Parts: sequence; C-alpha cells; structure tokens
Amino acid sequence: MIRIVVSGLCTNEICRLASGLGGERVSVHEAIDITGATEVSQGRADYYFGACATGAGGALAMAIAILGYDRCFTASMIGSVPKEAEIQAAVASGKLAFGFTVDHIDSTVPMLITAILAHHREAGNREQGS
Repeated sequence: MIRIVVSGLCTNEICRLASGLGGERVSVHEAIDITGATEVSQGRADYYFGACATGAGGALAMAIAILGYDRCFTASMIGSVPKEAEIQAAVASGKLAFGFTVDHIDSTVPMLITAILAHHREAGNREQGS
C-alpha cells in the first residue's frame, strides 16, 4: 500500500482524485503541511502532495524545510504546465514531495499517481528478480 498525504488548498478534491486513480493500491489522507511532511520524514507516509496558488511556495515550503530541497519537486507552477516525463523522472529519482497549482490538479494528480504506481511496480519486479 502506497501512503500519500495531501496538504494545502483543495485537499478534498486531490484526495478523491488520487484515491479514485490509485484504488486499493493507495491510501490517501489530508494533513496540515508540517504534519504531512513530518509523516513522510518519519516513514509514516510515502509521498506528500501539496497544492497552492503558485505551485512552489506554500505547496512545498514545509516539505522543503523538513525533507530537504533535493527530495521535493515542483510539478507545476503558474505559466508552467505539468510535464509527464519530468514527473516520471522526479519519481524515479526518489523525490517524495510534489507541489503543484490548484489550476493543474486534474492533470498533475493523474500523472503523479501513474508515475508512482509504475515506479513501485518496477521496484517490485526488481526485488522479485533478485
């Protein structure tokens, strides 16, 4: 089960979308940003999704402070739409926290869920082949 914590704006919408896309493979809940980032840092959640008006500021500020800049990725910002290849690369490289604008929820969340599920499938296949 992949555990995702959601913070910021429109958390109910993001949780519904992520849960619907991930089905039984994901567990999604909302928390305030400091709690959500702490859950990831302590291993109680696997990923952090944050949404705000800009995609980088409020969406990722606490995650950057707690997890470090190198574990966070801005998936979309004002004037910069999410790019599937960049999201896939970010997940594959070990990013754990993702920020995006509320305007891009409907495009970013499916890309994130798809990339995360694929990454975990590949990791499971590598473990089985070992």
